[in-house]
Amino acid sequence: MNRTDRLLAIMLELQAKKWVRATDLADAFEVSERTIYRDMTALSESGVPLVSVTGQGYSLVEGYFLPPLAFTTDEAMMLLLGSDFVAGHFDAQYRNAAHSANQKIMAVLSETLRHDVEYLASSIQFVVIDERTASETLQQLRRAIIQRKAVRFTSHARYHDGQPDTERIADPYALVHIGGTWMLIAYCHLRKDNRHFRLDRMENIFILNNTFARPKDFRIQFSSEEDRTVVARALFDHEAAPRVRETPSGFQVGLEEHPQGLLVTFMLRQPEDLLQWLLGWGSHVRVLEPDSLRARVAYEAEATLRNHGVPEF
Repeated sequence: MNRTDRLLAIMLELQAKKWVRATDLADAFEVSERTIYRDMTALSESGVPLVSVTGQGYSLVEGYFLPPLAFTTDEAMMLLLGSDFVAGHFDAQYRNAAHSANQKIMAVLSETLRHDVEYLASSIQFVVIDERTASETLQQLRRAIIQRKAVRFTSHARYHDGQPDTERIADPYALVHIGGTWMLIAYCHLRKDNRHFRLDRMENIFILNNTFARPKDFRIQFSSEEDRTVVARALFDHEAAPRVRETPSGFQVGLEEHPQGLLVTFMLRQPEDLLQWLLGWGSHVRVLEPDSLRARVAYEAEATLRNHGVPEF
């Protein structure tokens, strides 16, 4: 990296963070601290308003921003695609912000670059399933995360089996969008641990006055394999084997050729995690273990047969 690029990168670091130490900048750009000190002097002499505090490092004077940046076609395209994704998956407030950001990006592009970006935009598109039913829930939870306030809600079990819905109080840490579904990562006061909740199984959400502090070491970790302790195996026939390879389950950990088809191994948190996916394969799959999952698939298959049986007259 040449010095000009490094100075720009240092500016971006300063804008992104409140304080930046020379030691951290030296490690990030693989140069000596002496070089970083010279770089900071050069930035200051060029008119960048810097603040230096012993023990804290460097910071930009509040309110200072870089002048407009020049984007390449790929950079502008990625920003616009990102705004399109936000517009399609967030609530009205963020959709409006995404559209506004889109307009500002297009406004600073040259005519030639704008033409290239518009052409690419007409060739790449996110197809979003209508998620308006989750928009109010999403907005409430986003507000609770920002305000660091606990929420109370009713949680529906994935498979009821006569089990009542439960009322939960949780500290909302993060929202994750995965596979077309919004998930809330929160500390559950009932379970005394972090849990994942699907927004489409949450009702009667109410933001409480109780505030919380998210742990400093919190990191978004979704579907950690450490949580999966249940081993499941299923045998798919030869006809289904190619499609299983093309559309694997997220719980899949192993494939093995078998005289009767394809033997697949899964690691699950609970047997029901795989139920709907297995039922979609119909008669092309046979569950080998665990017994509880095999029994559940058989029960659902028999119930389906009863629902579609020939009525008696």
